Amino acid sequence: MKSHIDYYFWLNSDWAYLGADRLEELAARQNVQINYKPVDLPNVYSRTGGILLGQRAPERQAYRVTELKRWCRKLGIAINAQPAFMCPNADLASRIVIAAERQGENVHALYKAILRAEWCEERDISSEITLSDILSEQRLDSKELLQQARDSAIGALYASYTDEAVRAGVFGSPSYVYDGELFWGQDRLDMLEETIAAKNKRA
Repeated sequence: MKSHIDYYFWLNSDWAYLGADRLEELAARQNVQINYKPVDLPNVYSRTGGILLGQRAPERQAYRVTELKRWCRKLGIAINAQPAFMCPNADLASRIVIAAERQGENVHALYKAILRAEWCEERDISSEITLSDILSEQRLDSKELLQQARDSAIGALYASYTDEAVRAGVFGSPSYVYDGELFWGQDRLDMLEETIAAKNKRA
């Protein structure tokens, strides 16, 4: 069986957006599969001691903006650290991504488009209208995927990904689990690749 990365991410995660393309490039170089697993991060936080952004101390919120600006300069990616619709409910967006993955669609392009809508385009990703528009822009069947996203089986899968993330030790987004080892944050992608390359070399 092909080795894989279990990728746990929140559909509101600015850091997941910054790491999206680099994760794909890493997987291609190392010939590993990505298992895309959107999670309910507020639920994860409630079980692992996390604090939602708006509830953090002003000093922590300010440092987040500083770090985002640094990484945007480093990566050549522009985002708005404080967009008009920041971190709305991401449940429907998450379930749409899961439904699309079950259909074999290009999940990377879709989830990145959703993140870009929030962090670069000032769009509300909790809005069904916004999500329908994004699906159409990705040349996907918006009516069908929205219907599938509301199916109880997709909801159960979303909940199971969230439970699975907690069991794996995940406490933030994005998180990557490879061969039982957790790597938290897009700034750990180099370490993730080093670990995969070392295992491939031993194989």
